[in-house]
Amino acid sequence: MEPQNEAELSEALAGAEGPVSVRGGGTRGVVADGVALRFGGAGISLYEPGALTLVAQAGTPVKEIEAALEAEGQRLAFEVPDMRGLLSTEGESTIGGVVASNASGPRRVSVGAARDFCLGVRFVDGAGRVVQNGGRVMKNVTGYDLVKLMAGSHGTLGVLTEVSLKVLPKPEVAGVLSIDGLSVGEAVAAMSAALGTPWEVTAACHTDLAANDRPSTQLRIEGMAGSVDYRLGRLKEALGSYGEVETSVSDSHDWPWFRDVARFAGGAEDVWRLHCRPSDAPGLVARLPEGAKVMLDWGGALVWAAVPAGTDLRAALGAFDGHATRVRGQGVGIARFHPERPELAALTAGLRARFDPRGILNRGLMA
Repeated sequence: MEPQNEAELSEALAGAEGPVSVRGGGTRGVVADGVALRFGGAGISLYEPGALTLVAQAGTPVKEIEAALEAEGQRLAFEVPDMRGLLSTEGESTIGGVVASNASGPRRVSVGAARDFCLGVRFVDGAGRVVQNGGRVMKNVTGYDLVKLMAGSHGTLGVLTEVSLKVLPKPEVAGVLSIDGLSVGEAVAAMSAALGTPWEVTAACHTDLAANDRPSTQLRIEGMAGSVDYRLGRLKEALGSYGEVETSVSDSHDWPWFRDVARFAGGAEDVWRLHCRPSDAPGLVARLPEGAKVMLDWGGALVWAAVPAGTDLRAALGAFDGHATRVRGQGVGIARFHPERPELAALTAGLRARFDPRGILNRGLMA
């Protein structure tokens, strides 16, 4: 099914006789059982650069939105990851898919996730009812916060048809501070120290194997050229005890190595993402199977791990304060999403019963 507007989508879901697999551009590898459904409604409905707001149909390609923002010197601040290389998928990422998966890159550690920039949504629930929540501008965000609920629900509560977003100006330059050779524990300590300074670090990442075959810890600062130069210098002074520090400044803000997890693209290993307290990251990495490869984002709060195919990483790690999601891999009996605690699962079941009473939307995907 590929309804082209909200009315067609409402009719399709109201008349659905079985499970429906809700998909955006098909770039993120999240597939449920059922008839495939893609919402074809696309286009920017409203863009007010002066008000820092943009409204778009859910099927609008992200590259179209980014091009419109670029022309006005603005951007999606939450740094949308491109997972096609990692997952060997094709197609075009859509803004509806981005919001539904709450897809957020390295800048999340400083400005927040995709859900934090959502002002309003329109969606069709599992009964075919059209729901609108929030507003189209920042001064008009009222009512129950279904906006945050839909962001990250992966199409299990409804199919997005329109999203309203807050956008931000694009900084003049980006500065990068690098320290090579740190262990995971040292890297987390350095990133935590950097994020605790007043120098407005907008990304804090670490990889256990960089282009020079050594671990690399990298911190990013963005803004006006003079400000970035000054803050980089002060940050370099603050982190001097961690080793030799190198800095650079350019007009490029992209971090595909970390944002898109480019190091693990095209590999045969299973890839997992672990959400945890940064202080717990070194211990989790130490418990990974032998030969595992790691990348850390968000100052250590996100650990990407590439492990041998078929590894049940949840079983290997045991209980920890966080959750593990298998992003790439095959294997019977290993769920993609981390099992919910009983009290949370009961809450989730209640929400699904309200928004999808027949249980047709992405059935079993996050259960």
